[in-house]
Amino acid sequence: MRRRSRFHMGQTLGVGTFGTVIIVVVIVAAVAAVAAFVGSSALYDDIGKGDFALDVPDLDTSPAPGSAAANAEAEAEIRQFLEARSERLERRGEAPLDVDAEVAALSSPAAQPDDALRSEVRDLVIARNERRVRSGDEPLDVETEVDRQLRDLGA
Repeated sequence: MRRRSRFHMGQTLGVGTFGTVIIVVVIVAAVAAVAAFVGSSALYDDIGKGDFALDVPDLDTSPAPGSAAANAEAEAEIRQFLEARSERLERRGEAPLDVDAEVAALSSPAAQPDDALRSEVRDLVIARNERRVRSGDEPLDVETEVDRQLRDLGA
């Protein structure tokens, strides 16, 4: 026996209630998505701003380099490091550091290099000049180059 289908050829089904609900939900969601997209651009502009942002220009309250306040701050930090080192030495049973003498030695301007160091650097500059001449470059002024290299070395 052949079963009869409820639908005949050419007959279409209507969307019905479920289909209508789906279409309404999709349209409402699309409208909400567009509204959220348009409204969120202002939120992204505020990211990284505020009280805790690192790009605030007035956060740098340190004194100008080379000023008396900067030198005093540097000396205080050097003293703290040396005192901590001295305490570690004492805990290990070694002789403590003379913190004042160490601070004075580290804070004083660099001394002039001794003659042996200057002579060695001069020999290196002369050797470099000989290589420059062999390669076709102009030689450097020896004394100026010696002073520059000693300054770069911190001597």
